[in-house]
Amino acid sequence: MKKTAIICFSALVLASCVSKKKYLALEQDNGELKSELTKTKVENEELEAKFAAIQARVDQYNSKINSLTKDNDSKLVNVDGVVMSENTKAQMRETLKSVPPAYLMGSKTLKDSMNAAISYNLKNSVDTIDESDDIAINIEETVVMISISDKMLFKSGSYKVSDKADAILQQIADVINSEESLDVMVEGHTDDKAMVQNASVKDNWDLSVLRATSVVKKLQNDFNIAPEKLIAAGRSFYQPIAANDTKENRAKNRRTRIVILPNLDKFFALMASN
Repeated sequence: MKKTAIICFSALVLASCVSKKKYLALEQDNGELKSELTKTKVENEELEAKFAAIQARVDQYNSKINSLTKDNDSKLVNVDGVVMSENTKAQMRETLKSVPPAYLMGSKTLKDSMNAAISYNLKNSVDTIDESDDIAINIEETVVMISISDKMLFKSGSYKVSDKADAILQQIADVINSEESLDVMVEGHTDDKAMVQNASVKDNWDLSVLRATSVVKKLQNDFNIAPEKLIAAGRSFYQPIAANDTKENRAKNRRTRIVILPNLDKFFALMASN
């Protein structure tokens, strides 16, 4: 009888121990679930805050669009794939009145017409520059290319712009400043003769880049060309206009080319801001 009672008591104790372990495990699981729930709530609140901020910006943007479309003078219209206000469209039409009709015959869209107008105005401005053996002007559609021999701009092997270049650079600056919506690329070109190296110039790549940069800086500092219009590029001797086989041909290849490119996107932006 005593033996039976001891066995029963031992069984109860073991049963009690097992239940406590399970209880502690459940408590741990419960704690982890509560922690995950709290984390999820915080993340949800952050997402809701971000969504609210995005929605506020969308509402603000829609409000601006609605205010524009309510005003007939500022109503946004789509012309040949370009979104602009009625005011901008009217300004462009006014600009086109100064262009001879024959010059616009090949234009199919408003963009084509504005390209033609800018080209017409550029050509009229470039006509004030006198061509010579040292200055060549080539116009292809809306791009103006002015090539200047190095003897007008630099001493042999040097990249410092000579003062005698001021007259031609002033004329070019007048053309560039006559139209706001232009980009200007200045290219340095050399012949294929090896350079006498110094601390600044190791080869023709260096010379061509430094010459282009010198002209760009002079246009900016001395002739008030906006720096955001300007691009400097060095070509070394890899784009010759003549074979590098005679003294005369090498002289032709040593040149600085100024490329004037109308920027229609900039033109539309300027028109829209007026």
